[in-house]
Amino acid sequence: MKTPKIAQKSPFVLDTKAGTYYFCTCGHSSKQPFCDGSHKGSEFVPEKIVIEKDSKVAWCGCKNTKNGAFCDGSHRDL
Repeated sequence: MKTPKIAQKSPFVLDTKAGTYYFCTCGHSSKQPFCDGSHKGSEFVPEKIVIEKDSKVAWCGCKNTKNGAFCDGSHRDL
């Protein structure tokens, strides 16, 4: 698999409303951490995430997490 672009070397910590989101996995979206379709024509696909209740979420910014769309601290090793 191709290596994603690092959007930023820290998480996007956002107050997130309950609902469905599409997490950018390629790193090229202008609407980070969410997909804007920039992956089209590549092997990347957005990750569908359902947030059950309003909460503060640490979305991965480096695109290297082993925890789905959520920060696991992988950015510290980049």
